Amino acid sequence: MNIPQIYDYLIRARRDLWAVLENTPDEVLARPLLEGRRFRCIKDHLFHIPMVEDGWLHCTVLGDQPVLEHFPALKQLGDSPDCSGLALEMLLEYWKAVEQRNKSYFTTLTESQLERVVEDSPTERYKLDGVLWHVLTHEMRHCAQIAIMLRMQGIKPPALDLLFYLPNF
Repeated sequence: MNIPQIYDYLIRARRDLWAVLENTPDEVLARPLLEGRRFRCIKDHLFHIPMVEDGWLHCTVLGDQPVLEHFPALKQLGDSPDCSGLALEMLLEYWKAVEQRNKSYFTTLTESQLERVVEDSPTERYKLDGVLWHVLTHEMRHCAQIAIMLRMQGIKPPALDLLFYLPNF
């Protein structure tokens, strides 16, 4: 599979996850389940996942303004936000906006572009291929954490494994 195909899988898996989240009581989504200063509740993850995708693709890769600029209430949260008080709808609206912009980018991506070196800082340089795989696997890992957090609270998460989204021959 290639990067656009995996991104398509992530989009479809997101829809299934979002459907469960939209039917989950807000107190469950906002409940701190994990210790630490970051990622304590499901809503924290729901902000972090698209924020990382937005930052890597729009700022680092494309040198453009992030989608976050259009969400002032989210932008002011900073790097270690407590999102427990935010509406789920706002978090998903941001994620959908990031996704829409990225879908356009992935449709134009070529194999030769994947060899381009992307500079994250003067001492951190990566091939675009590696950066994009990082962004995709980052989401998979955090969505698995959300699934566990749902399960810890007695809510059945969707089956998000790639196998469930592959064509059956």
